[in-house]
Amino acid sequence: MVLYDIKNATNEELKALIESSSNDNQLFAAADSVRRRHYGDEVYLRGLIEFTNYCKNDCYYCGIRRSNRQADRYRLSKDEIMQCCNIGYGLGYRTFVLQGGEDPYYTDNRICEIVSEIHSEYPDCAVTLSIGEKSKESYQQYYDAGARRYLLRHETANDAHYKKLHPNGMSGAERKQCLYWLKEIGYQVGTGFMVGSPFQTTENLIEDLRFMQELMPDMIGIGPYISHSQTPFSSFTGGTLELTLRMIAILRLMFPYSLIPATTALGTVDATGREKGLKAGANVVMPNLSPVNVRKQYELYDNKICTGEESAQCRGCLERRVNSVGYRIVNSRGDVRR
Repeated sequence: MVLYDIKNATNEELKALIESSSNDNQLFAAADSVRRRHYGDEVYLRGLIEFTNYCKNDCYYCGIRRSNRQADRYRLSKDEIMQCCNIGYGLGYRTFVLQGGEDPYYTDNRICEIVSEIHSEYPDCAVTLSIGEKSKESYQQYYDAGARRYLLRHETANDAHYKKLHPNGMSGAERKQCLYWLKEIGYQVGTGFMVGSPFQTTENLIEDLRFMQELMPDMIGIGPYISHSQTPFSSFTGGTLELTLRMIAILRLMFPYSLIPATTALGTVDATGREKGLKAGANVVMPNLSPVNVRKQYELYDNKICTGEESAQCRGCLERRVNSVGYRIVNSRGDVRR
């Protein structure tokens, strides 16, 4: 199989590539070559604002699940969110990502007020939302208020696997429908999955790739599964750095235009995981702009890194890390290049 033509690979060829480390060096080199062809050595910043850790859902893998009575809950006010944006803008961020649990307190009107104010105050910036499953009408309202990107990981494209990760009342089909609605409205759409999640098989990963070939997302976020001690999956072994890097490289070759982050989870499982993610084809980093006093409370998994640094420290640290492996951070919106 020619690695540059991986989008035409058969399921059997993908299975062999996913399960073996023998092609890793060639795979990573090919992925890096493709990302450089499309994006050069540029790495884009996404200023992450984790504005609520309340969630109405009870996903079995997530530390902020509804049933976790030990979670120390918080919500940021609109003024606090705007303060985060102000700090981020001064540090060169031109994309703000509002991420939170599915918190009913933040009604459509509240979300639209926040989005509209960010859009008005920082018209040269992109506003990204990552707030879960909503109605098509809600997504349209956010778009009309100024949001232009939406992140919604499908988690797994296989319905049976989805049911093993989520309680009754949640549906993989509904999540996929949300992604198609977002595309119809005109968002730049991001999806993704956990690598090494409980009960995941190679066939599940291949199904994820096939689903994304249908969806053609602009952004793809993946990271290794890391367990949280206050969930039903606390005893499960986490996903590996090696398989996650392999999947990043495959995704870069399959979706050359895509924006792929080197995630915080990568840096949590390996001290230089984010740098390795960039070398495997990633071209985005997502430093935290949330107030330091709440960062440890947004704990989707145990031992999350970068919870004690001020935003300026995060920015400087990441710049040095990115430069150390031959790339450079640029102060731009970093829109997808199709």
